[in-house]
Amino acid sequence: MARSRSSARPVVIGAAVLAAVLSGCSVTNQITTEKPYAASDGVRATLGDLTAENLLLVAEAADGPAALQGAFTNRGDDALTVEVSTTGSTERVRVAAGETVLLGGQDGEDVVLETPDAPGATTEVTIATGAGGTQTVQVPVLDGTLPEYTDLVPTPEPEPEITTQATEEPAPTEATTAEPTTAP
Repeated sequence: MARSRSSARPVVIGAAVLAAVLSGCSVTNQITTEKPYAASDGVRATLGDLTAENLLLVAEAADGPAALQGAFTNRGDDALTVEVSTTGSTERVRVAAGETVLLGGQDGEDVVLETPDAPGATTEVTIATGAGGTQTVQVPVLDGTLPEYTDLVPTPEPEPEITTQATEEPAPTEATTAEPTTAP
């Protein structure tokens, strides 16, 4: 059975219309992979020329030390000093022009802050640069449960041990007094 040209024409026209409709979606919508996003457990922030990527804190418990993980990238022409703070502490990180500074891990710079929140919560971290201003972000607090974070949990500084030693008074010594002798 031979197909006539007239029956093929609606199929070709339908396919052309469908292709035009479907391609129209990409014309009006931005491609998702071109949007900046936090690709891992941490959060992202932008302050002028500075981009903070994948920020998260790794801690054992609330009200203790937390290791900041992530990276700072300076896309500008001048070096930046980045001030990172929580309610309990502040640290500074210098980022040269056009450079990326890794935070934490085996290859990154150690930045330890105090976290008021326990693992499983988020805590407010404020990031500031002179030129880029200040931004506060909710950063997740994780613990060492996941294998990739086990070695990143900072250990609290041991409290100085206060010891009291009883000091013994030296035993009194008998003073030897010389009796004046008289010559015979």
